[in-house]
Amino acid sequence: MPVIDIAGRSLHFQDRGTGFPLLLGHSYLWDSAMWAPQIEALSRSYRVIAPDLWGHGRSDAPPEGTRTLGDLAAQAGLLLDALDIRECAVVGLSVGGMWGAELALREPERVRALVLMDTYLGAEPEATRARYFQMLDTIESLGRFPPPILDAVVPLFFRSGADLGGPLPTAFRRALEGFSTEQLRNAIVPLGRLIFGRPEALPRLAALDPDRTLLMCGALDIPRPPAETTRMAELIGCEQVIVPDAGHISNLEQPAFVTRALEAWLERQIGR
Repeated sequence: MPVIDIAGRSLHFQDRGTGFPLLLGHSYLWDSAMWAPQIEALSRSYRVIAPDLWGHGRSDAPPEGTRTLGDLAAQAGLLLDALDIRECAVVGLSVGGMWGAELALREPERVRALVLMDTYLGAEPEATRARYFQMLDTIESLGRFPPPILDAVVPLFFRSGADLGGPLPTAFRRALEGFSTEQLRNAIVPLGRLIFGRPEALPRLAALDPDRTLLMCGALDIPRPPAETTRMAELIGCEQVIVPDAGHISNLEQPAFVTRALEAWLERQIGR
């Protein structure tokens, strides 16, 4: 896996295919492997760049001073600079959509097309923010995900009513159990506080180009329900796609549907 240095920290990323560049941003607590079905398909027509978020996958903990989504967007811009990519499409899910939108707002000339999936640019509702911060405090104190928190967190990423004993939820739970104490305290917990403590950004969405922006959301997404996506689509004035029978990680619960939707959108925006 290729790697670049940003402020003394190693950022690992996948780089597959040739053609117009696509930058994929994954969800918190996952890594770039989350995009495997889409990378396999999209890399036949495009150059797909998929970084591991700091502290996830093979990437180091965040550089000192990483405190905002704007910092994550700026670091994504540094990755593009290092690869000499002046223009790209951005597809971001969850926190990947948060920093992806920030990148498009900061560098609109660089982002030709933007897809925001299962994400929300408003501030986290107070009740859920308090709940998540309490979980993060416990994880930081213990240096691990205790079983009660695993039982609470794992279902959030899958459609309501999903079989949590199935292969995907089981693998995700094991991945959470596999985080080292160092990873948790130096990266996962600080990033969680950054993400869930984010400021309100909905008023800024009107600055996004509606003709170049697409929103997608799982119909059964628990933490980021479709009503949030609809609200953002109205503020931007852009298209939205609801992914049937899918939760937060919609691209893995309905990979064929999501891949087809992305291929159709990108062909309209960029061509093949």
